[in-house]
Amino acid sequence: MEVKFTDAQNAFRAEVREWLAAHVPSERLPSFDTKAGFELHREWERTLAKDKWGNVSWPVEYGGRGLDLTHWLIIEEEYYRADAPLRVSQNGIFLLAPTIMEFGTDAQKARFLPAMASGDEIWAQAWSEPGAGSDMAAIRTKAVREGDEYVISGQKTWSSRAVYADWCFGLFRTEEGSERHKGLSKILVPLDSKGLTIRPIAQLDGDEGFAELFFDEVRVPVDNLLGPEHGGWGVAMATAGFERGLLLRSPARFQAAAARLVDLYKKNRDRVSSGIREQVLQAWMTAERFCAATYALVAQVGAGASISSEASANKIFWSEMDRHLHRTAMTILGARAELESGADAEDNGRWLDGYMFSLAGPIYAGTNEIQRNILAERVLGLPRK
Repeated sequence: MEVKFTDAQNAFRAEVREWLAAHVPSERLPSFDTKAGFELHREWERTLAKDKWGNVSWPVEYGGRGLDLTHWLIIEEEYYRADAPLRVSQNGIFLLAPTIMEFGTDAQKARFLPAMASGDEIWAQAWSEPGAGSDMAAIRTKAVREGDEYVISGQKTWSSRAVYADWCFGLFRTEEGSERHKGLSKILVPLDSKGLTIRPIAQLDGDEGFAELFFDEVRVPVDNLLGPEHGGWGVAMATAGFERGLLLRSPARFQAAAARLVDLYKKNRDRVSSGIREQVLQAWMTAERFCAATYALVAQVGAGASISSEASANKIFWSEMDRHLHRTAMTILGARAELESGADAEDNGRWLDGYMFSLAGPIYAGTNEIQRNILAERVLGLPRK
């Protein structure tokens, strides 16, 4: 498959490239899973928002440019080529924002989207619970309606960005006696709410990328309900579709890593076995395949199609691709892969950080085992055991 661009799209690419060359920080920012790094990444979001480069596919009135997803893919390609900072607001702009645009009221769109686009409000996920990880239908945290408020009690865990973020979006059980997929609602909660305790969870690298959230009769306005009451499962699945299938992991992320892998191999080819060359080629070709498939999916969405089971297939593909790519880099580096600093460290330990993160890929956004079950049941029509 060959992706061809119009003259207007090529001109857009040149404009993006020029802007990034003038604005991308000369040094990599600290991890946004640290307090200092989080605030520096927030400032970067504000820099993007000032010239409306952060969310080009959004409507103009909410901080975007009203362009299509092809333009977003072009920006992503130039963004990763320029080695620009990772998006600390990704939970909001890539996952929650499309859900608000689909299910939110006009008041919710006006309230939340501009603040999200500007970086003034950063969002965390509040999906998983102890005993309800990939199986979100097992959620038990309750939100009891009292007048014009919900009173939330329970616990969430593995909440991405929740240590330093401003808001979280989560799924809560609002219908007494309901089970599994029924009786759930998607509610937006300020993280500075009275009765809400945030306990950081350290990642493998020690940074606080996750948190446990303890809700002790936290009161939230009913206006913060996103979509129908007790109908939150469908709303949450729309968000999960964006996370697994298209917006959270653009092909450019993996193409940039594959290009770095090729450079790493060329630099070290004299010290590695001949079989590594095939692994590097496979990683590069797989990243290109994912790019072509994503452009095809974007074309289908532009023609009116919706993302369904493709989301599960894509999630399995990109997570396993990322793991293979970084495992190959570890093999090339050998014992030096463990170094994060010093003359023998490659890229200041960036490959090691990427490898550790890639190990989580088959788990977050719904485990790959669950995604295979979805494909087996909904696409192949296989019976459940």
